[in-house]
Amino acid sequence: MPLVSARPPWRATFSSLKVRNYRIFASAHLVAVIALWMQRVAQDWLVLELSGSVAAVGITVFMQFAPSLVLMPLGGLLADRYSKRRILVIAQSSAAVLAAVMAVLALTGTIEVWHIYAIAFLLGLATVLDQPARQVFVNELVGPDQLRNAISLNSSIFQLGGMIGPAVSGVLMTAVGGGWAFAANALACTFTVVSLLRLRTSELVKFAPAPRAKGQFREALAYLRGKPTIFWPTVMAGFFAVFGLSLAVLMAAYADHIFHTGAAGYGLLNTLVAVGALGGALASTRIRVLRLRTAVGAAGAYGVVLVLSSLAPSMAAFGTVMVVAGFASLMFLTSANQLVQTSTNVMIRGRVMSLYIMVLIGGQALGGPLMGALAEHLGPQFAMVVAGAAPAAAAVVIGLVLARRGELMLRVNLRSARRPVVIVSKLAHGSRLAGARL
Repeated sequence: MPLVSARPPWRATFSSLKVRNYRIFASAHLVAVIALWMQRVAQDWLVLELSGSVAAVGITVFMQFAPSLVLMPLGGLLADRYSKRRILVIAQSSAAVLAAVMAVLALTGTIEVWHIYAIAFLLGLATVLDQPARQVFVNELVGPDQLRNAISLNSSIFQLGGMIGPAVSGVLMTAVGGGWAFAANALACTFTVVSLLRLRTSELVKFAPAPRAKGQFREALAYLRGKPTIFWPTVMAGFFAVFGLSLAVLMAAYADHIFHTGAAGYGLLNTLVAVGALGGALASTRIRVLRLRTAVGAAGAYGVVLVLSSLAPSMAAFGTVMVVAGFASLMFLTSANQLVQTSTNVMIRGRVMSLYIMVLIGGQALGGPLMGALAEHLGPQFAMVVAGAAPAAAAVVIGLVLARRGELMLRVNLRSARRPVVIVSKLAHGSRLAGARL
């Protein structure tokens, strides 16, 4: 999918921030993401402390993402029909209240595992409203010309928060307890609501809402299945989410059972993943042409890296590999998101994105308990091999299917140091050989 005639210059890396509304949105998003990562790390570690079970951490992940597995298409339908800004205000207000309740329970020492499960489930309901509206709202903030750049920057912001939040959360948990991380998230959600209310609605790129009609979900499903640039990233996202995105559960097991580094070590591992992911998100802004092979290849590379991480002999080696894993992860997630959004008509984008997000987030609901159980009963190393092997195998199969349909093949040229192996069409390769014979 050619998007620009030349590779964007470095000065254009942050071009979407020239838009005032997006600057406000991005600033609030950064604060919210830092606090969200703080809460996520504190929540997982608190469950591990209270229960002593890695499987219980997986159940927490299931409770938080299960609503997305069932209800996310409803969120997409609402995003197509109603004001995205209003939906985000409702979702973030709800998240602020839930985080405040969690903070009170934790700081008073009355919190129990079932409290965390219940609040995680309710936060999952808020996510059903938030995510489709947030994805589509970016287009209203910056318009189609800056959409790709804004998507990449959103991923960069998420990972920048992932660098800062876990580190701060690890320090807080060690020094004063994880309850303050929940309080910080409540304040951050409130700040997001205020920022949304500050946006100039006159400067938004408005699109006509989708009218009420029967069969709108089936329409979105048929649309997704009919476009390879939407269908295959979504299929790859399913394997990636169920297995690969349970990395946080496995890192908790490594920090507690393998390296014995405690909450601070768990926070550090999350930060290292985010460092690599930030690099991957920024690198995605430099891509001139969107290709399915880029997304599928990045997912496969991520799987291979996870398999290699199972062999790491020390915390330092494991952490180094996690940086690479973070880079490959965000190259896939950003490329897939851009492919799906830019391939979708704006009138149906909320519903299509909700299906993609349902697979991506809902897959974690299935993968969290699965990978947690594998880590607890068969060991973290075995679970890490499974987490990497599944998306790597899926990438190979999807790559072969795409190559066969597109009549593609690998061409090896060992004399080229820059591109010793390239993908070419069989037709072009055959023409080249025929010309050489003549």
